[in-house]
Amino acid sequence: MIKIAIDGPSGSGKSTLAKALSKKLGYIYVDTGALYRTIGLYMLQNGVALTDKAEIVRRLPEITLSMFHDENGSQHVTLNGVDVGDTIRTSAVSAAASAVSAIPEVRAFLLDTQRNMAKEHNVIMDGRDIGTVIFPDADVKIFLIAGNEARAIRRHAELIEKGENITLEQVLSDMERRDVNDRTRKEAPAIPASDAVMLDNSSFAPEQTLAAALEIIKSKLNKA
Repeated sequence: MIKIAIDGPSGSGKSTLAKALSKKLGYIYVDTGALYRTIGLYMLQNGVALTDKAEIVRRLPEITLSMFHDENGSQHVTLNGVDVGDTIRTSAVSAAASAVSAIPEVRAFLLDTQRNMAKEHNVIMDGRDIGTVIFPDADVKIFLIAGNEARAIRRHAELIEKGENITLEQVLSDMERRDVNDRTRKEAPAIPASDAVMLDNSSFAPEQTLAAALEIIKSKLNKA
């Protein structure tokens, strides 16, 4: 089975690229961030303070997560049997996801779920530590980068489209805070794998990012 890892910070276009690659190549797409977001959502729904690591860990056995793809290939995540839909795509849940993802026990809780997806399918998985921790043996590793302003503008547009009332300045501030948290956490920091191909798409349209990624994948798989 072929494993393609797409890593990078928030707003770099990981999910957009991974979904496009999935359709182009016919691989299963796995959005690992959705899993962390769902755990963050559960903690918010149950009034668990995001600073209370012990309580977050204590609550993990209460959570049952599953992931499935509908007839259109779209990924869905269920939390204790309920499809979370777009409720995990708010800025509040993004902050919660960043908090819980820094906890080693949370990452261990999700590790098998993520790896099992690649046992029977060719997969494209995006996140922040796919090429370093989840699939260190991935056939292709791409680390997307983009300037802070470009990423914030993209993320802001997504949130406004979903009906959130948030300013570009707030998005940029939240993004920069999350970047620091993700890069500096002790467990699986969000840094490129040593053998990842860096792809700066600051000035790219999604189609250009897809074209560049396809060239990288073609080159890597042809050498295998």
